Amino acid sequence: MRLFSTIAALFVLAAPLAAFAGPVNINTADAETISAELKGVGLAKAKAIVEYRKKHGPFRSADDLSLVKGIGERTVEINRADIKVRDSAK
Repeated sequence: MRLFSTIAALFVLAAPLAAFAGPVNINTADAETISAELKGVGLAKAKAIVEYRKKHGPFRSADDLSLVKGIGERTVEINRADIKVRDSAK
């Protein structure tokens, strides 16, 4: 029973860390950072985002992310608050 309590306590303490995501600037971040910070975006999709950015230039809005093959509007909506396209200092 004590082992179960310890495991449950660790889960409760670690859950907020696992749920934390973003924000991430999709115009400057590498694929590993994008995949780590955006929900539902694995490394393959993150690499596609970086390749699209290299080919077409910087994203102007979060909605532009849906132009990348494999990134749907739902993914954009889930992550909208964490998708940045400009430096926050500006």
